[in-house]
Amino acid sequence: MRFQDPDNTTPREPTLAEQRARRKAEQEERERIEAQEVARQEAERKAGTRRKVLIGSGVTVGLVGVVAAWYVVGKPDEVSAVCTDANGVVQNDEYCDDSYIASHGGHYDSGTGLWIIPYGVGAGQYRYNYGGTGTVGTPVSGGTYTKPSSNTSVKTSSGKTVQRGGFGISGKSSTGGTGKSGGS
Repeated sequence: MRFQDPDNTTPREPTLAEQRARRKAEQEERERIEAQEVARQEAERKAGTRRKVLIGSGVTVGLVGVVAAWYVVGKPDEVSAVCTDANGVVQNDEYCDDSYIASHGGHYDSGTGLWIIPYGVGAGQYRYNYGGTGTVGTPVSGGTYTKPSSNTSVKTSSGKTVQRGGFGISGKSSTGGTGKSGGS
């Protein structure tokens, strides 16, 4: 028979080999579609992770910038200094003044930051407390004995400039003398 009429002919059943081949092709197609779906989900997950890392990095950089700006703006340009004795009790500013120390035979020990007056009224060891507060005869409250950076202006309660800001201190001090003023 050379010609089969499609309207009157019933198709034959596929052979066992054809059935296996069809099932295998369908299974491979399902696996290919599943693999594509898994790859798409993995790509989305990686993109999400990458996006989160970039956002986190941006937040970190922004936070560092804010902290740096706060540090620069929040750093005081002027600090107060109070003269204290060896026990940390606030004394008159004159005991930490260069001219007062020199007139009483004292000297400044740059290694310890102490002014030493060897005899007479006010004899003892004195130094500035930077940022602390207190009245004469009371213990200093707060502050530090570490000298502030050179770009900070340090003034005593009497208004004397102990250290001016900038790259160096030279010329006349606020007391009228030349050279560095007391405490620097």
